[in-house]
Amino acid sequence: MFFVSYNSYAQNPLQLWYNHPAMTWEGTLPLGNGRLGMTPDGGVEKEHVVLNDISLWSGSPQDANNYDAHKYLPKIRELLFEGKNEEAQKLVDQHFVCLGPGSGGPQWGCFQTLGNIDIDFTYPGSKTTKVNYKNYKRSLSLDSAIATNTYEVDGVKYKKEYFTSFGTDVDIIRITTNKLRQINCSIEISRSERAKVSTKNNILQMEGQLDNGTDGKGMQYLAKVKAVAKGGTQYTKGNRLIVKNANELIIYISEKTNYKNPTFRKDVDELMAKAISTPYKKEKRQHIETFQKLYKRVYVNLGPNNKNNIPTDQRLIEFQKDPKADNGMAVLFYQFGRYLSISSTRVGLLPPNLQGLWANQIHTPWNGDYHLDVNVQMNHWGTDVSNLSELDLPLTALVKALVPNGEKTAKAYYNAEGWVAHVITNLWQFTEPGESASWGVTKCGSGWLCDNLWQHYAFTNDTSYLRKIYPILKGSALFYKSMLVRDPKTKWLVTSPSSSPENSFVMPDGHNVSICMGPTIDNQIIRELYDNVITATKIFNIDKSFRDTLEQQLTQLPPAGRISPDGRIMEWLEDYKESDLHHRHISHLYGLYPANQITPDSTPDLAEAARKTLEVRGDDGPGWSIAYKMLMWSRLYDGNRAYKLFINLMRPTTSTEINYGAGGGIYPNLFSAGPPFQIDANFGGCAAVAEMLLQSHAGYINLLPAIPDEWKPAGEVRGLKARGNFTVDFKWENGKITTFRIYSPTRQQVKVKINGIVKTVLSRKL
Repeated sequence: MFFVSYNSYAQNPLQLWYNHPAMTWEGTLPLGNGRLGMTPDGGVEKEHVVLNDISLWSGSPQDANNYDAHKYLPKIRELLFEGKNEEAQKLVDQHFVCLGPGSGGPQWGCFQTLGNIDIDFTYPGSKTTKVNYKNYKRSLSLDSAIATNTYEVDGVKYKKEYFTSFGTDVDIIRITTNKLRQINCSIEISRSERAKVSTKNNILQMEGQLDNGTDGKGMQYLAKVKAVAKGGTQYTKGNRLIVKNANELIIYISEKTNYKNPTFRKDVDELMAKAISTPYKKEKRQHIETFQKLYKRVYVNLGPNNKNNIPTDQRLIEFQKDPKADNGMAVLFYQFGRYLSISSTRVGLLPPNLQGLWANQIHTPWNGDYHLDVNVQMNHWGTDVSNLSELDLPLTALVKALVPNGEKTAKAYYNAEGWVAHVITNLWQFTEPGESASWGVTKCGSGWLCDNLWQHYAFTNDTSYLRKIYPILKGSALFYKSMLVRDPKTKWLVTSPSSSPENSFVMPDGHNVSICMGPTIDNQIIRELYDNVITATKIFNIDKSFRDTLEQQLTQLPPAGRISPDGRIMEWLEDYKESDLHHRHISHLYGLYPANQITPDSTPDLAEAARKTLEVRGDDGPGWSIAYKMLMWSRLYDGNRAYKLFINLMRPTTSTEINYGAGGGIYPNLFSAGPPFQIDANFGGCAAVAEMLLQSHAGYINLLPAIPDEWKPAGEVRGLKARGNFTVDFKWENGKITTFRIYSPTRQQVKVKINGIVKTVLSRKL
């Protein structure tokens, strides 16, 4: 079992706060307990609260494999051997993609919003049509996972508290005032489609069944709303709850889907009953204590400069004007990323998708699914280093569930052993290629997922976990082992057909093409996967013949990085002209991050080529791309460049139009923008801040490897994790470490780089 540090550090309270209600959903306050999501807008006259459930998906399992695809594989490879990539791509489009509409069809499905709670307030003392209010504040405490809204109307002070309970697993909204009989409101629940609303015994109920893409009988859900008032009266009118002259009001929302849960209806009632019977103070205390067991493991202080006294939306604007005046912004964003991780997943449930667990639409952007060519992996890059390793486990469960379908796909398309997943997946374990050759045939998804699984082991040293995931890793390696072919030109073993994720190159005739052999990312991922599987076989003393085969193939793979004549890392096997120099993906630098194949220490020439590659790619892009570049510059020990990208990432935006190029930024509530909202940059940016402070991928713990000038004067970190299951505390002044402590479950020697010098120290027992 891996060791988890439960040290609780006294971080100054962190919060997002605003002096007005949210003007858009991207300004609301995100709450979540790993299953439930809730985003209130803090309206005074009309409050709009969006509800979510991590498991609410339309669609259904499907078999979209083309079982004749492998028959066309020899011809596709022959065309690629002959340099006829365009002809090969046409054949792929005809015979080597999924059957049916793929991710564009209703059977694929999407992550959907559960619905909305709307609360209309009236104020007895108000003498005007429009309510005049003052002293307004809306805030989210990252330390307690509670949102608060306070304001004053005609001398009456109102306070609302909201949380998705980590205790009784329901949504709770509590409204109080400083005077009696002042709470008057009506409460409704709604959904724009596939919803039936009714009232019974003063309880609102909404239920429905989503489209499964076949007979329409997909996932079922049930939500109930109960208002518990002190004083005043309560009754129903149509499909609304009416509350008159109450002294205090608590709104409970209990909800479940039937995803892996045939007793969901009973569960809704039991959760509601338990929550109502629990005194509010006890409920709130249990919620905070459970949340803080995770949140309070890490403390970060980057110096005295901060602007906590400025509303968060204004603070973002001020930060762009003078970043040096607000080192606290990086701390806030980092801890917000940890907060979102804790809030959007839970052991035994699903991993965060493209929007975590927050969505305000029926059809979320890009289906709110799991993209396997960087996005879902990025969602987990910050968990281990940020002392949240158990939050990797839902992704591990998702990957394990992909294997059976992935085995069918491997046979159907490549006549190969093992399992494969391509670019996208969903709740229903889709592993087939996407519906277009230009992006859908990328086959690094399964290998990349295996890196996330391995990193959990690398950070925790949990050999029982490694034993459980070994069949997954081995199955992925089996696939690559059995589908690699020898390139007649270079004699290397390469993937074919493949592509560099979502990117294209220019053929000599001027046409843009995506299909190729052996893109650099494939070579890097296969090398890394083989190395990890070989290590596991040695740990458990198993599968020697398989290990020997992998070791032999390793000598025949293309190098992890090759330098083009202009000094950059080559993205493809051939030095093709790029279609887009500033493309959002930087897939050929996988060896730099998340892998450790390119480092300034061990491969200085490749590190310099990676630097030139990043220079040409540029510093802009969608939010997740900016976060990825932050991580890469951190690995190159260039803290100032990484911090420049952080400033780019924090550019205020309100745009929600789908964007594939430059223009990423941050919304008023610190959700990251593609745009639209994608949570991956929140997690990637969080990981990058940690990577600037601590790295452990190169065989030693490196403290302050990429600290920018702005953070050098003074700072302190406690509770970050390093590979090998070490917990690290340290302080610095003027960019130099002044004190440090390294803890582990048992005392052992560990290499650590302090102020540029690598030394071996003995860890302390934690």
